[in-house]
Amino acid sequence: MLQPVQLFKILSDETRLAIIMLLRESGELCVCDICGAVAESQPKISRHMAILREAQLVIDRREGKWIHYRLSPHMPAWAAETITTTWHCLRDDVCGWLAKSTTSSC
Repeated sequence: MLQPVQLFKILSDETRLAIIMLLRESGELCVCDICGAVAESQPKISRHMAILREAQLVIDRREGKWIHYRLSPHMPAWAAETITTTWHCLRDDVCGWLAKSTTSSC
């Protein structure tokens, strides 16, 4: 089960924080959209997504060759509340990041 220290360690990485905030704003994103929004390579994003999946913060689904991610509905309520509070603080930034991902290669 996810512990507070584990969540804060995960969110202390800027890329993982950005990914979580993007998913909170969008609901679901393809990995290529995440790469575009955070300006990182697919292998780097995949490593971060593995950490987020292992902590059960995100779930994924495959559609053809693309993988789509969303926040897990099974995360503890306190974790979801922490993410939502953080999202409220960063919402303008998150919208800017999403604007960068509109030129995805999907």
